[in-house]
Amino acid sequence: MQYRTLGNSGAVVSSYALGTMTFGDESTEETSHAILDNYVAAGGNFIDTADVYSSGASEEIIGRWLARRPEAKDRVVLATKGRFPTDGAPNNAGTSRRHLTRALDDSLRRLGVEQIDLYQMHAWDPITPLEETLRFLHDSVSNGKIAYYGFSNFLAWQLTKAVHLTKAHGWSAPVTLQPQYSLLVREIELEIVPASLDANIGLLPWSPLGGGWLSGKYERDEPPIGATRLGENPNRGMEAWQARNDDSRTWDVIDAVRKTAAAHGVSASQVALAWLAARPAVTSVILGARSVEQLADNLAAAELQLTPEESERLTQASQPRVGVYPYGPLALEQRSRKIQGGW
Repeated sequence: MQYRTLGNSGAVVSSYALGTMTFGDESTEETSHAILDNYVAAGGNFIDTADVYSSGASEEIIGRWLARRPEAKDRVVLATKGRFPTDGAPNNAGTSRRHLTRALDDSLRRLGVEQIDLYQMHAWDPITPLEETLRFLHDSVSNGKIAYYGFSNFLAWQLTKAVHLTKAHGWSAPVTLQPQYSLLVREIELEIVPASLDANIGLLPWSPLGGGWLSGKYERDEPPIGATRLGENPNRGMEAWQARNDDSRTWDVIDAVRKTAAAHGVSASQVALAWLAARPAVTSVILGARSVEQLADNLAAAELQLTPEESERLTQASQPRVGVYPYGPLALEQRSRKIQGGW
């Protein structure tokens, strides 16, 4: 396992984080605790959850695991999120000071800790003034309830605005951004990655296997059945599968991943994860596992080193489609500049 700084902070996290959205839903508490044990034993130290995962059950399961293994509290870096509604009351959602004050305290209670290492805004809130949210986060760092904070699912302009507001007010700055990112979903490279690099923000990609497509478990023109997320959801799952199956780029990417995996004698998942972990600005890739076996296969990606040629082939096969403007070749040429002439 490799370790990196958590964005622009001094905290150190493993290059693969454990996502716990399945805890209390797809994974029982016993299985969840086994996954946590195996993750830490493999060198992982970064656990990511949210207050809305399984209606708070994910945080509670982690809290009971920490209570039974007190030594883990000093070893792991714990991240959670707030923003989405926990019930139907009008003020129990968003990133207002009122809601976040209660949401943070509830997360601390469920997790059984005095401080959350990384508190993330789960999404942008168009209603609450950003200054209100940032001042709450600064105050929470100052009073010791959180060590650092970050965002999830923010656009580039939203991230950049937040960064400059903190500088203008002298408030604690964000350290991370959690976006969807994979070989199949690379659109963040157009704006969000450059904005993150400019602000020295660390990326924590979620859904790194593209909803399971990059694991190689789906086949062309063969509808999924059985124990897969698409197979277990006949209506929405079939619609999502059909959209991907009809996209030739999907199969170009999968074929490239499978070819590389065969050359190394590893799983397709490991190739997709290794490619993503090496991308610019990426701090830690969030792994979602429903079983100990799935976790073990994904964590093996930490030992896989792709050659520059292999990485480039995967990069070329997965190029995101863009229009003529503002991200096409002509627009890119307009934004570039080389020094010419002179004395």
